Amino acid sequence: MLKLYSFGPAANSMKPLLTLFEKGLPFEANRLDPATFQHHSDWFKAINPRGQVPALVDGEHVITESTVICEYLEDEHPTEVVLRPADSFGRAQMRVWTKWVDEYFCWCVSTIGWHRYVGNMVKALSDAEFEEKVAAIPVVEQQIKWRRAREGFPQDMLDEEMRKIAFSVKRLDDHLRDNEWLVPGQYTLADICNFAIANGMQFGFPEFVSKEATPGLVRWIEQINARPAAKTMFGAVELEKLGPRE
Repeated sequence: MLKLYSFGPAANSMKPLLTLFEKGLPFEANRLDPATFQHHSDWFKAINPRGQVPALVDGEHVITESTVICEYLEDEHPTEVVLRPADSFGRAQMRVWTKWVDEYFCWCVSTIGWHRYVGNMVKALSDAEFEEKVAAIPVVEQQIKWRRAREGFPQDMLDEEMRKIAFSVKRLDDHLRDNEWLVPGQYTLADICNFAIANGMQFGFPEFVSKEATPGLVRWIEQINARPAAKTMFGAVELEKLGPRE
């Protein structure tokens, strides 16, 4: 059976989770707890040496990187539910949107999320405790991000990321005012991967996302939330409540 190691249904962890639920594939869900740094534990780094989720185990194979996992599931586990266009132009359109979310949209939203929520998990740690946690992180860039989150991100960086978020939601809304889905005519991995980042932005970023300001984007977010697979996923997999450790 497929085994997925992930956090709850948000951000990059949601991409393969929602893909699995949409395709109706049976899998063993292994939900790691970021508050206890399970993804940096030795047992998980034996699965993914980078200490990052999500990770999919399929027999002898370990597949990492959220969008890559989604495409792997389409390649190796075809179902009646098809989440990738059959034609080359449609697949190219899909990959433009998945590339964009991975290289641009995800990063600006992530930085603000780390600033608002993730950094709170380590603010109560002593310097020694914090450095012990950081020493277990195998990716240097992630070590830097944890230190920035604890100390506080520079305001100019936060301002620039908010500018990028405003640009991102406008780009999505402009497209979705005229199209039901990101790839015209088909619900695809492009929708899943962007929804994983955009879901809930009308609450987290109301200054940018609302029915009045971005009706196309809000309609699309609500439409995906109403899908049976999304409802099942949110009911089956608990979402983290990030904050200081108790």
